[in-house]
Amino acid sequence: MHIERAYDPPEPGRRRVLVDRLWPRGVSKERAALDEWCKDVAPSTELRKWYDHAVDRFEEFSSRYQDELRHGDAGAVVERLRTAAQTGELALVTATRDIEHSGAIVLREFLLGGAGI
Repeated sequence: MHIERAYDPPEPGRRRVLVDRLWPRGVSKERAALDEWCKDVAPSTELRKWYDHAVDRFEEFSSRYQDELRHGDAGAVVERLRTAAQTGELALVTATRDIEHSGAIVLREFLLGGAGI
């Protein structure tokens, strides 16, 4: 499973799924080359605003986001993404600059089973 920025050219042969709640600014549908947009699996608006990409809050953000993934409405989407990750090349697409401190990295670890499931 890969993480790609929405602003970078897509890698061929990967199923591209946008995992942000907001559409990437300035990116057309054609340029994004997405197979799916999974808004429901993104961090809630409240959590996203609280985090505000403050690196010192990342650990707490990660914990809260995992709780949302476990107990929120994203269950069916999470299972579908897990299946897609196991059966082929899946790319989680995000607009964030700092991938290492993003919801996409938390989601990736969650889907792979390494996030305290």
